[in-house]
Amino acid sequence: MKISKKEGPHMRVIAGTARGIPLKAVPGVQTRPTADKVKESIFNIIGPFFEGGTAIDLFAGSGGLAIEALSRGFDRAIFTDKNQKAVEVIQFNLAKSRFSEQAEVYRADAGQAIRAMAKKGIIADLLFLDPPYKKSGAYRLMETAAAAGILADGATVVCEHDSGSGLAAETEHFSRYRLAEYGGTAVSFYRLRQRGEE
Repeated sequence: MKISKKEGPHMRVIAGTARGIPLKAVPGVQTRPTADKVKESIFNIIGPFFEGGTAIDLFAGSGGLAIEALSRGFDRAIFTDKNQKAVEVIQFNLAKSRFSEQAEVYRADAGQAIRAMAKKGIIADLLFLDPPYKKSGAYRLMETAAAAGILADGATVVCEHDSGSGLAAETEHFSRYRLAEYGGTAVSFYRLRQRGEE
């Protein structure tokens, strides 16, 4: 597959086994890749390195977040995006970083993907939720994921959002333990409460 050079920002894998490998962005303006400095900060907060586990990226775009998770020690990642160009770029980036065999990539609506993962019995330790900022209702998908049983007790959810949109500190299933702001971008870090935990 050929990827044109005029694709917008260039990214890279920041740390781990695939450190320094450049990643392609999705062409066009519909997809907003996470800046390297924000990605590095995210992983410094949640890791920075891991011993196995499964990660899910529901609005994967170029796949940079979950590829970073694989590079830093996760042994499996599931990428979903309904944009065909995004799916192709994810597959390209996985091949370049040599993680294709540890990944599953689906072209699907996020809600449909959650239902499909529940049917397959997938249970993840980390969920990335980085929808287009205008789709504020998409952040409720972390509740959908928890109710569907695809997240392990104590799982981490990382929500990237506009700094002006106030996500709740407490939700039905989650407690936010960190809020970080980077200019107009903010990242909320949530932990899934264990059953019986108030």
